[in-house]
Amino acid sequence: MILGIDVGNTNTELAVLIGDEIPYSWRFVTKTPRTSDEYGVLIKSFFRNSGISVEEVNSVIIASVVPNIMYSLINGIKKYIGVEPMVVGPGIKTGMPINTSDPSEVGADRIVDAVAAYSIYGGPVIVTDFGTATTFDYVTQDGAFAAAVTTPGIQISIDALWKNAAKLPNIEIKKPPSILARDTVTSMQAGLVYGYIGQVEYIIEQIKKETGVKDMKVVATGGYGRLFYQETKSINVYDPQLSLKGLKIIHDKNFR
Repeated sequence: MILGIDVGNTNTELAVLIGDEIPYSWRFVTKTPRTSDEYGVLIKSFFRNSGISVEEVNSVIIASVVPNIMYSLINGIKKYIGVEPMVVGPGIKTGMPINTSDPSEVGADRIVDAVAAYSIYGGPVIVTDFGTATTFDYVTQDGAFAAAVTTPGIQISIDALWKNAAKLPNIEIKKPPSILARDTVTSMQAGLVYGYIGQVEYIIEQIKKETGVKDMKVVATGGYGRLFYQETKSINVYDPQLSLKGLKIIHDKNFR
């Protein structure tokens, strides 16, 4: 049994990976400080509450964009699961050339998503991840990671607005029925959501324009991916488990 762990800036997702199936998955908040013992006990509790044994885990793979938790997380896994985890990074086989000016700058999360999107949906493909940040990554026809765009996530935009404008409230992220808002909350929702849709559509169109590839597929993932998939025709596929699928694909490339 393989345990895949995707450490994001906001949340960490764990999942059991068996063949092409993901029968169990769990989440916890990344930013809460934890010791190695706390990580170990937390992971074991997820398994216990789902009625499966952590002793069945014989391999662990991690993709992380939060370096400062990795020492405790890795040691918790080693101590409580008895497995040395594989961490996506230099020296790990991904099967994907990184053709950027500095490949070391490309986050493990982006590599995992790109590998999954290309392997499952083919190329060329734009992979957009709606997380703490929103990212757009271009993978070529022959499977090379070629370019990347990074923008603030919509939650960051909302937080910046209400924290820096004294009279504006914190609001729920949802699209109002009309952009012609008549109160403060819906005016903020209209500006943020309609504005973000416009940003997404423009970035995707500009990537297609500059690459000269007009018919490439666009695959979305991440916490807010479903919202924007439903609101724009620029996104072809929404795959909420893209990162976990990528972890399984990369794991298998290293254990053939």
